[in-house]
Amino acid sequence: MDQVKREDQDTPKGLVLAITAYVLWGFLPLYMKALAHVPAAEVVVHRILWSVPVAAAVLIVLRRTNDLRAALRTPRTLLMGCVTAALISLNWGTYVWAISAGRALDAALGYYINPLFSIALAALVLGEKLTKAQKVAIGFAALAVVILTIDAGTLPWVSIVLTISWGFYALAKKSLPVGPNQGFLLEVLILTPPALGYLVYLSATGAGHFTESLSNTILLMGCGLVTAVPLIVYANGAKLVRLSTIGVLQYIAPTMIFLTAVLVFKEEFSGARWVAFPLIWLGLVIYTVSMISQMRRPVAKG
Repeated sequence: MDQVKREDQDTPKGLVLAITAYVLWGFLPLYMKALAHVPAAEVVVHRILWSVPVAAAVLIVLRRTNDLRAALRTPRTLLMGCVTAALISLNWGTYVWAISAGRALDAALGYYINPLFSIALAALVLGEKLTKAQKVAIGFAALAVVILTIDAGTLPWVSIVLTISWGFYALAKKSLPVGPNQGFLLEVLILTPPALGYLVYLSATGAGHFTESLSNTILLMGCGLVTAVPLIVYANGAKLVRLSTIGVLQYIAPTMIFLTAVLVFKEEFSGARWVAFPLIWLGLVIYTVSMISQMRRPVAKG
């Protein structure tokens, strides 16, 4: 009974960790903007390579390296790790490019849509039933995408790629039979050989930026910290707070990205965005209120 009560409560430690992770993600565009002169593929390579020692150090401290060894010896786990690794690298590459190309608003939109896409994905793939409120919320998100597409004459592909890649990543991650910390290290280890290969190619052709200046070296090495730390902090915080709390806190990061794009990067917020973003926000409010009310409803005893 005590265990059930603890799982249904927000612990102070869990709240601090979860909020910290989302705030760190919210500040990430500022860091990536400082690397806007470096091609997105090269930045992603350094995000992968410098994440390995950070994630490995965490597992060593937690004494969970045996789980990783077991995963590396299991073909099915390795295959699922390859899937999640490919999806997260696509997400990282699109995100880094969007920030450097002045498309941070599109990135914010993608992460706003993501929760609604995830529940739609759960309905389509896992057969979960949608409530009326969830259907309405998804409808608002779809309408926002249609409005932006008509206005621009093309799909808001940055938002869609970020939404789809993260949504399928989260779905595939559920099938990865290892903990989140072990899973993250497994993913970056899988990505390390191609990342090293690309880095050797950049060095051989003189196209790399790593040794171009001290600031580049420090910023690219720091990609490991800004990539691994929020993910690890989030993974440990999410276990100590309620799902409904995570459902509300997850809007911190895209809201900070949105404000950074408009107030710091001075990206234009006009035209169809004045209609699309409020539609998304309305959908998220409906979804969040519905989710919280569902979770607070007493469970019928058999």
